[in-house]
Amino acid sequence: MRVIDQSDRLDGMTANTGDLLMSTARALRRRFGAALAEWEITPAQSRALRIVCDQRSARLSVLAEHLHIAPRSATEVVDALEDHGLVSRQADPADRRATCVVPTEEGERLRGLIDGARQRETERFLAVLSADDRRELERILGLLGEES
Repeated sequence: MRVIDQSDRLDGMTANTGDLLMSTARALRRRFGAALAEWEITPAQSRALRIVCDQRSARLSVLAEHLHIAPRSATEVVDALEDHGLVSRQADPADRRATCVVPTEEGERLRGLIDGARQRETERFLAVLSADDRRELERILGLLGEES
């Protein structure tokens, strides 16, 4: 980590706050990725599985939109989930030309395990903070999230 001098100060805050926030996010993502390794699933596949399970049925285009990726990339993610037996493709009942992705029983089961692992890693990661600090962090992140 670099040394911060007075020229880095902005109204009492450091100019590298964004860097610290990004570094923290990366550290948490690494923990999530390591937790997912047990099931041989990537973070992108995990996010896609969560969306499919939440929606019960999602077109590939909707999935791509939610993941902020190109439709072709969504197809690759779904292919991997399908290879693991976590989702299946079905004809869209509203439009037979379209395909929907639905979770399998195993996909629903794994989603629950992944959610538990993410929660445990989050708790471990945030354990260094007091309850008051965690509430303040949630408040601040909530404010920042409103900006996006």
